[in-house]
Amino acid sequence: MISFTSAQLDVWLTSFIFPLARILGLLAAAPVFNSVAMPKRIRLTFGIVITLALLPVLPPMPAIPAGSWVGLAILAQQMFIGVLLGLTLRIAFAAIDLAGELIGLQMGLSFAVFYDPQNAGQTPVLSEFLGLIVTLVFLALNGHLLTLSVLAESFKLLPVSAAPFGVGSLGRGGIGSFLVWSSVLFSAGLLLALPLITALLITNLAMGVLARVAPQLNIFAVGFPVTLTAGFVILMFSIPYFGTAMENLFDQAFRAMAAVLR
Repeated sequence: MISFTSAQLDVWLTSFIFPLARILGLLAAAPVFNSVAMPKRIRLTFGIVITLALLPVLPPMPAIPAGSWVGLAILAQQMFIGVLLGLTLRIAFAAIDLAGELIGLQMGLSFAVFYDPQNAGQTPVLSEFLGLIVTLVFLALNGHLLTLSVLAESFKLLPVSAAPFGVGSLGRGGIGSFLVWSSVLFSAGLLLALPLITALLITNLAMGVLARVAPQLNIFAVGFPVTLTAGFVILMFSIPYFGTAMENLFDQAFRAMAAVLR
């Protein structure tokens, strides 16, 4: 008859629950993995499978019962680490959303919004379109596999321990690195939208000169179709270059995830 003690059960639960908390935290915050199209049961099953796959190579877990107050604090700590890693990657996708909003504002499509269940709010159509393209680029670059690789490496760079954040490296530099990286949201979004903003600005200046030269021309009736058409034409020629730009941005995002852990 197979028998085991409560101490052995605590060790087994500890070695499984603590890594699972970090993995589920990342799956809840990282792009692609946190899609509302994926049911929560599937995400939970996926997290359990990843945990079982990583258990043989993980460093030893602290001998603390998961049901104790210290164990609950460690669970919250691991969940926070996973969410922080997911949000670090999410900033790269948020830069695309910002670029889409800026481009739509210049094109006159800022009013074209619809309900996005992923963000639980109104999202500009152009931002959603660019977001789908970037998601495909992310999957084509095996970004989902790189994310799981960083997650597995995080247990070596920042092992599970009872030490608070103020004592470990995450408290001193990790959150600071995340805040520094978050500034890329605005700079990268503006740089991605800058070619279209510049071209549309030139188009608007040309329409203004045309309105002065030919006052009888109804600029409000002509300007909107011209600006909209010019924006779509420029966007058509710009999309092929999005792949290289996003590859560089994703590379910076994974470097930022490593900086947060180190």
